[in-house]
Amino acid sequence: MTRIVITAPFDPRIAADLPGDVATASEAETGQSLGARAAADPVFAEILAEADVVIAELDRIDEAALAAAPRLSLVVACRANPANVDLAACAARGVEVRTTPGRNADVTADFTLALLLATVRHVPAASAWLREGDWSADDVFEPYARFRGIGLSGRQLGVVGGGAVGRRVVRRAQGFGMRIAVYDPFLAPGALGDDVAHLDLDDLLSSSDIVTLHVPLTPETTGLIGARELAVLRPDAYLVNAGRAALVDRDALLEVLRERRIAGAGFDVFHDEPLAGDDELLRLPNVTLTPHIAGASDDVVVEHSRLAAAAVASFLSPAPERENSQ
Repeated sequence: MTRIVITAPFDPRIAADLPGDVATASEAETGQSLGARAAADPVFAEILAEADVVIAELDRIDEAALAAAPRLSLVVACRANPANVDLAACAARGVEVRTTPGRNADVTADFTLALLLATVRHVPAASAWLREGDWSADDVFEPYARFRGIGLSGRQLGVVGGGAVGRRVVRRAQGFGMRIAVYDPFLAPGALGDDVAHLDLDDLLSSSDIVTLHVPLTPETTGLIGARELAVLRPDAYLVNAGRAALVDRDALLEVLRERRIAGAGFDVFHDEPLAGDDELLRLPNVTLTPHIAGASDDVVVEHSRLAAAAVASFLSPAPERENSQ
């Protein structure tokens, strides 16, 4: 029987239906090499030595892990980008690698709208002000003036990247009555509907009330939003990033925020994580910050479990025999 070793967080109901003998090696991932874990733990070493399939999220599948798992034929990385897997080593060993694309797309899109609303309506600042006891009977209307923000209906949302997350953000923003513009050179015009404008990056940046970033981080997109692009943003515009911090040039961003050349920004991702206690972003009043939690949802575990199970079932299913039509 196929031995399936799971080190990722996984839905137990889905694990129970996997087509094989399932061993759950840990409840939470360590982020270390599975080979190193095997070397330090004889019980885990025995489990890994019998593995035909490994399902992991953070644990590294490298040469040491492959050496400890001589029977291994499939790795499922519970992520869209298998950054925890040595692809070259797996290819050399003939181990197939599959992923779970879009596993957190819905919850990240939800969170993007939450971060966007929190930013433009000053929710964290208002909450902190209230908790500090600053609301007094002497001026009961002070918060109405102090935390006045913008509405979304009729505003233009500029979505940079029309992939799994970006297109879900589009659908959610349309529910708020927003006008949508998208920049994605790989997306055909009309792919997201006739009411979504497809603009080049500069036109999107210059015309949008709020810009949100949802492109993958590649050598081509690193620093996509630099000093020149930030200068194109309107002074009353907002920038939201729940994607990848390196899409934006940090020094240029800090200068724009420091000088209040845009209305504000909301960030869930940072160039250095965890964010240092003396980071300037923490001192800027026009910035809303959250600690990289866009994908922090039990629903993500359920979804990547479902996708991983489908990948295992597909891999283990025999290829259909082709009929000889001669």
